[in-house]
Amino acid sequence: MYQKTVLDNGLRILTSPLPHTRAVAMSLFVGAGSRYEEDAIAGVSHFIEHMLFKGTERRRTPREIAEAIEGVGGVMNASTDKELTVYWAKVPVDHFTVALDVVLDQLLHSRIDPVELERERKVVIEELAMVEDSPGEIADLLFENIMWPEQPLGRDVAGSPSSVASISRQAMLDFLAAQYVPENTVLAIAGNLPHDRIVDQVREHVASWQRAPFGQWQPARDGQEAPRVALRAKRTEQAQIVLGYPAYSAFHPDRFALDMLNTIIGEGMSSRLFVEIRELRSLAYDVHSGLAHYLDTGAFVVYAAVDPKRADECVRAIRGELDRLRAATVPEVELEKAKEYVKGRLLLRMEDSRAVSSWIGGQELLRHDVQSVDDIVAAIDAVTPMDIQHVATDVIRDNRANLAIVGPYRSSDRFERLLA
Repeated sequence: MYQKTVLDNGLRILTSPLPHTRAVAMSLFVGAGSRYEEDAIAGVSHFIEHMLFKGTERRRTPREIAEAIEGVGGVMNASTDKELTVYWAKVPVDHFTVALDVVLDQLLHSRIDPVELERERKVVIEELAMVEDSPGEIADLLFENIMWPEQPLGRDVAGSPSSVASISRQAMLDFLAAQYVPENTVLAIAGNLPHDRIVDQVREHVASWQRAPFGQWQPARDGQEAPRVALRAKRTEQAQIVLGYPAYSAFHPDRFALDMLNTIIGEGMSSRLFVEIRELRSLAYDVHSGLAHYLDTGAFVVYAAVDPKRADECVRAIRGELDRLRAATVPEVELEKAKEYVKGRLLLRMEDSRAVSSWIGGQELLRHDVQSVDDIVAAIDAVTPMDIQHVATDVIRDNRANLAIVGPYRSSDRFERLLA
């Protein structure tokens, strides 16, 4: 599925051959995200991601960087999460050399120009302000804040207006030096190119990039013993509901059973929540569930947007469906449908070169190992109805519920009573 080379400086290069495609995708993963940040520089990982598109020593302006990729019909972007930052580009295979040069030029030779930095600071603060116009995003952040209070996992990845406003250029350079080092970086490439050729080209670009120590992420703290409720009073047409529970990390042996539970309860239009909440009760247009698997913890979460007058009814209905999972085993036919759904979506996703580069690169950075698609399919197939009931009982605990509400309410008392 892939080949791996570790350069003398510690940089890991992974390639996956895709002879059927005329495109090549590269994903550059760095161990930098909000879990690596102190409170005083919250958002610096995301801010740096922006700045690496603002000019290098050879490509002095954002336009020159964009034109280098767009000029060959390619696309590029980046994103920052809690545990990593990824820069990616996808181009026709004949233009691989150009794309590699651009991405590594951004990584190693960005100017972090003081004038551009002040301009981009205003852009990032505006990005944060956009959240106020999105009640769903407010609810997500509110939920994370009560799930992981007073720690990096519970913060907005982009920081806060005050923290972004206070990040100095020197603080940014210090964080770059602490995290953007070869051993904390993975370059993953998927396309119809020989591994050795890729390695030789990368080695030329990074010859002067030296090994260095790098900072570690901050472990999650979990002391929850009772339900938590948070309300953000806001005049909205719909109440945003986020109900969730602490769950499993990316390494937990029951992770795949929880993935199947999540699919059964809240993935797709035939899921239990969709059928009960939308089709039978007409409570919500959108209702679904999701999972977060981090390095040392996770979350199982249900989302719904409803008429504010019916929010109580919706929460009760959601909890009723969760109770069903704990009370009885899932029918074999329902579990098999969920398995085929997850496997099918995974296999379809792997038809895209960027998805393949992300698959191998992200796992290598976070796990120091890459599970193949066949490994995942086998783990899914091994899940039993009893496994589903076990994780339902283990994860969906009433005293570990976290409920975030955004809507036109004066008090959270009514919602606290729902979880009592």
